[in-house]
Amino acid sequence: MTMTEKQNISPRTPVRWKGRVIAIACLMLLSLVVVVFAVSTGSTSIPFATTISVILSKIPFIYILQTWQDPIETVILNIRMPRVILAGVTGAALAVAGATYQGLFRNPLADPYLIGVSQGAALGAVIGFIIPLSSSIWSLNIVPLLAFIGGLGAVFLVYSLGRVGKTLPMTTLILAGVALGAFLSSITSYLLITSGESLHGISSWLMGGFSSPKWSQVQVTVPIITIGVLFICLYGRSLNVMQFDEEQAQQLGINVERTKRILLVAATLITAAAVSFGGIIGFVGIIIPHAVRLIWGPDFRFLLPLSIVCGSIFLILADLLARTIMSPAEIPLGIVTAFFGAPFFLYLLRRKKRTVF
Repeated sequence: MTMTEKQNISPRTPVRWKGRVIAIACLMLLSLVVVVFAVSTGSTSIPFATTISVILSKIPFIYILQTWQDPIETVILNIRMPRVILAGVTGAALAVAGATYQGLFRNPLADPYLIGVSQGAALGAVIGFIIPLSSSIWSLNIVPLLAFIGGLGAVFLVYSLGRVGKTLPMTTLILAGVALGAFLSSITSYLLITSGESLHGISSWLMGGFSSPKWSQVQVTVPIITIGVLFICLYGRSLNVMQFDEEQAQQLGINVERTKRILLVAATLITAAAVSFGGIIGFVGIIIPHAVRLIWGPDFRFLLPLSIVCGSIFLILADLLARTIMSPAEIPLGIVTAFFGAPFFLYLLRRKKRTVF
């Protein structure tokens, strides 16, 4: 991180908060427009006004005379709406988790999968596809449930291996994550070879997507991600201070080790929740925090909420492309995020021509 950026995020330096607050408000309004657009667009196009009327008709104390057919309402509320919501909260979770990891590790290449979440979730999902268990437990599909458990379990092991006494060195944590991730990936690769008829389903899950959206998935995912994201946002100032040396952060009143543990748990939790239903979706956790940082600056008090909205918008639009560009067939969402995300990020880097960290 450059000296100028350190001065920009110093808790003693006044921030240009008005422009960033306006940006957050405008992006939130844009996200609502994007949601309506995504719900209206598909193999069957639905007018904007109809989509808005159907959604508003389900809000208590609002009465709207029904002028649409029941199948249209079914498409909006039971097929497209849960998918759009899942894409939005997943994008927000991955973007915030990526920004958190980049702040904790002070590494611009850190992403939500750095310390083994994706490898653990992938192994759990593959096991869910292969083993002859009941398709659901407690009304939850076995695959996302095992993916969630696998992601959390992998990070718990990495944390246990990387901790040195009462401290948590970031370098040791990364090395433990790389080693365990390679081990878990080898097991997953072996299971893929022996998966037989389950290979197609496994491959689709590993490439990411929301092909079978259900409101039950939304009801499980949204509360976990919402609580985790809001909790991380409360630590914006702490992340700012932790961009300095740990000794300086301690002198400024930050309990560094405790903050590391809390943020790692919160970021891992929302990442595991996102991955469990959406599969492995790459690039969002890297490009969104970077793009926000390049446009609005490195202050985590604004970087985190801006990443929430931008990540949500980005993944909703990417999922819209994935399901419409080759309709009725679908492209895996991970391919779309990489294909459009990488050039956009390179464009931002070229335009700004300045050091990110």
